[in-house]
Amino acid sequence: MTTTDEAVAAKPAPVAAPAIANPAPLGLAAFALSTIVLSTFNAGLLPGEGKAVVFGLALFFGGLAQLLAGMWEFRVGNTFGALAFTSYGAFWLAWLTFELVGKGELLAAAEAAGHSPAEAQTLMYQSVGVFLFAWALFTAYMTVAALRVSNVVLTVFVLLTTTFLLLAIGDFTETTAIVNAGGVVGILTALAAFYGSAAGVINSTFGRTVLPVGPRD
Repeated sequence: MTTTDEAVAAKPAPVAAPAIANPAPLGLAAFALSTIVLSTFNAGLLPGEGKAVVFGLALFFGGLAQLLAGMWEFRVGNTFGALAFTSYGAFWLAWLTFELVGKGELLAAAEAAGHSPAEAQTLMYQSVGVFLFAWALFTAYMTVAALRVSNVVLTVFVLLTTTFLLLAIGDFTETTAIVNAGGVVGILTALAAFYGSAAGVINSTFGRTVLPVGPRD
């Protein structure tokens, strides 16, 4: 055996990268569960005073669990999933921060600047409307990318864009009926995401397509 052959023989075999599970069902479930609970209040199906039940979901499931799913999507090389789950995980954390801290700070700052309580409320709703409209813009271009993912994911993003637009318009104009409509579409969005999550985990577990999701089955 030549020196070169000996060097090749002595070279350790490459270690295969450990397999990683599909993080998409987790991300979709975290998004869906948080969304359907909040949307129930936005739709006016339950009194708004109960909305605090969403806070824990927004922090641990919609927020942190989705962020983790996004990081694992980076690991498997899925740019769309990484951006989507990381971004909407951050959305839930931002929403929670505003509900717990930002809303009070905004109202106090507005009243300290000489605005009446009614004017401060209007400023708060308009600010939230701008926040939601910015998320509608982001979701709209993600919808274009979703055309190349699956029919289920595309449905989620079309409905989510509509949800953000309705909620933004409803808050900016202080029109309860439009906010309620956004809540109803939000429930539909969550149901579509639940289906996508169920399809991912059930199809993986059974090793075949039980729940179809579209052209990329």
